[in-house]
Amino acid sequence: MAISFFFFLSLLLILFYSSSSDRAENFIIHVSKSHKPSLFSSHHHWYSSILHSLPPSPHPTKLLYTYELAINGFSARLTATQAEKLRELRGILSVIPDQVRQIHTTRTPHFLGLSDGVGLWQNSYYGDGVIIGVLDTGIWPERPSFIDSGLSPVPDSWKGICETGPDFPASACNRKIIGARAFYKGYESYLERSIDETKESKSPRDTEGHGTHTASTAAGSVVSNASLFEFAYGEARGKATKARIAAYKICWSLGCFDSDILAAMDQAIADGVNVISLSVGATGYAPQYDHDSIAIGAFGAASHGVVVSCSAGNSGPGPYTAVNIAPWILTVGASTIDREFPADAVLGDGRIFGGVSLYFGDPLVDFKLRLVYAGDVGNRYCYMGSLSPSKVQGKIVVCDRGGNARVEKGSAVKLAGGLGMILANTAGSGEELIADAHLIPATMVGEVAGNKIREYIKISQFPTATIVLRGTVIGPSPPAPKIAAFSSRGPNHLTPEILKPDVIAPGVNILAGWTGFTGPSTLDIDPRRVDFNIISGTSMSCPHVSGLVALLKKAYPNWSPAAIKSALMTTAYSLDNSGNTIKDLATGEESSPFVYGAGHVDPNRALNPGLVYDIDDSEYVAFLCSIGYDSKRIAVFVREPTSSDVCEVKFATPGDLNYPSFSVVFDSNDQVIKYKRTVKNVGTSVDAVYEAKVNAPPGVEISVSPSKLEFSAENQTLTYDITFASDGLALSAVASQAFGLIEWGDGVHIVRSPIAVRWLQGLKDSI
Repeated sequence: MAISFFFFLSLLLILFYSSSSDRAENFIIHVSKSHKPSLFSSHHHWYSSILHSLPPSPHPTKLLYTYELAINGFSARLTATQAEKLRELRGILSVIPDQVRQIHTTRTPHFLGLSDGVGLWQNSYYGDGVIIGVLDTGIWPERPSFIDSGLSPVPDSWKGICETGPDFPASACNRKIIGARAFYKGYESYLERSIDETKESKSPRDTEGHGTHTASTAAGSVVSNASLFEFAYGEARGKATKARIAAYKICWSLGCFDSDILAAMDQAIADGVNVISLSVGATGYAPQYDHDSIAIGAFGAASHGVVVSCSAGNSGPGPYTAVNIAPWILTVGASTIDREFPADAVLGDGRIFGGVSLYFGDPLVDFKLRLVYAGDVGNRYCYMGSLSPSKVQGKIVVCDRGGNARVEKGSAVKLAGGLGMILANTAGSGEELIADAHLIPATMVGEVAGNKIREYIKISQFPTATIVLRGTVIGPSPPAPKIAAFSSRGPNHLTPEILKPDVIAPGVNILAGWTGFTGPSTLDIDPRRVDFNIISGTSMSCPHVSGLVALLKKAYPNWSPAAIKSALMTTAYSLDNSGNTIKDLATGEESSPFVYGAGHVDPNRALNPGLVYDIDDSEYVAFLCSIGYDSKRIAVFVREPTSSDVCEVKFATPGDLNYPSFSVVFDSNDQVIKYKRTVKNVGTSVDAVYEAKVNAPPGVEISVSPSKLEFSAENQTLTYDITFASDGLALSAVASQAFGLIEWGDGVHIVRSPIAVRWLQGLKDSI
């Protein structure tokens, strides 16, 4: 009996391992370009031959894409056995499973200080002729943000096309949307069937809304009288109103697949884009650089002079949550602006708690209604169908944030017969308020107010409330910007010596164009259709910066991606409009460079940064060497096998990369760390003299050598060393992290770099 059972178990294991190794999935294969045998007429021909040489499989082996610029190689549907065999072949640099990524879901030009006739807009001709490749969910071309009146002809540098389809005619493209493509082979291969075109369009048309919003934020034309249900009424315009948009649809209902993302990046480079805007990223912690297709593709793009601007992610407020953190990527966090959509929760005892809402419709009755807590009448998160109609009918319901879509909670209340909703934050979201286009009268309140309202319901014999909607309010109170609680943040979990995110930009309650396919809430139950929508996310902050990059690219066409990033970082600010350090909505306390990076972008100052920190490809390779990458791992980025001596020239520490910010990690209480930096004089004065001013973090002594930089020529570079010494005696009074800054000034410019310091010993002692 035991023998037969053992035989049966062994057979099951054999069948399991056989089936798992025979299961087909998508892989991205990095290949050395120079290894192509001369007998093959093209790389596509060679790759097809390689696939035909692999062991047979019960599934068809399918070539999905070939890549030439962002990376070199191809993607294909293979079994694990075939993938392992591929790794043994000469010329194959890496074989990585395809991964799915997710999107990081008007007033802003004024808040950013942009205005007609002066500063960056005037000096960059509004980005005229610069091409922004928006990699997203596609585009809804009929929106007024994409009208091309007043634009010059399509730039001669443009090599792309306008892919047409039954719902995307050639007329969808014009001098604003100069190109549009859709990439779905990886998605369809994952589905193992064709896309259901009754639910999502296979053309570049946007059926989600996200891509239309990001494209119009970056480079939308000027639209007067724009609003969402009369909220945020005024002039809507992208950051670079004369820049051109190339829309690359890479995201579908299940997400955005690496194989499709890389195909779009590759095509965008070939098409001639100047900027890639990518509001997409990994879920969870950022993957290792050589397993992160966005990082690898961005390296290739930067090598071709294309700036890649990415969202940091919406996984805050926890530490180490920022993604898209490779140093050659411009990583953007999200913050608020000085515009609110207030909606007060007024309790029966007279107390008023401020909240926000975009509800537009019939108001509540003019007397207070009975108030109940969802946790007492079904489910605290107000899931659809979870609330008891007999306990909700005719009442206002307090629902806790989390668990399901915010607008869907109101629908659950409405379905149960409720008349209104107060959406209350919990500890995870703190005081972050996001305005939504609710389907019933509703407001969102912060954690403190939420706790007081729940307590009122608990102790009152007959709790009542009403909701008062107050429209759009612009002004200095409350102070702005503030960091969104959802904004992903550092420290950098891959390379602590590189500070991420790089900058923050407006990403909360942003008005921009929207799809005609779905309502403002994106829920199936929402019948409303709008030209503009107000949404939040680092997905919204990223295209703000992409538009600013386009303006700088027009003003300085010969600047490298690193120089443009440096200009934005060293001119950013860390004080709000009341003169205090930018606050974090998650805690209500002062924020730090681990959350806002170098600070909030300041476009007009970025036009004249004085000095820039430049970086070339060889320095990025030296950086990879410094974090322990060997020649095989580096080959994926440089697209060729590298010799074993590729790391003969490497940095002593990753912190020696010529980055415009400083992140220092002390292993012991009395450690000394030295970094080297090189700056280029891009100011108008060839003989400028800059002097260093240091605000050292508590517990750290900083010395700069030389402390004076005397330039004598245009674009001259000078180098300085900066030494950080941990003061062991003072450490007992210091937390496990501290912050400061270094400023170089010549009387005209202030070139500012944040300093973030962590003590690992202090962290260990506190655990």
